[in-house]
Amino acid sequence: MHVKKGDKVQVITGKDKGKQGVILAAFPAKERVIVEGVNIVKKHSKPSQAAPQGGILEKEAPIHVSNVMLLDPKTNEPTRVGHKIVDGKRVRVSKKSGEIIE
Repeated sequence: MHVKKGDKVQVITGKDKGKQGVILAAFPAKERVIVEGVNIVKKHSKPSQAAPQGGILEKEAPIHVSNVMLLDPKTNEPTRVGHKIVDGKRVRVSKKSGEIIE
């Protein structure tokens, strides 16, 4: 996957197009990510010992990784991701500015 947990991304398609957020969780096997404040769904929960109140909760649902684009650390614009070998290690590189992504 071209993104990982902690990356700042922008949604490029779907109902939340244009929204930006940080990746909270990544699921490489399913090719999905959970982005902060994106794809909010309502979950109905029964009262339980853990949550005595119950009710309708709003939480982020996973979206497909192809629907998000990494933000360039230099310009804060969406960019494609390349890879380069630096000091024997494979690092991600921004295609727009050539900046190494930490």
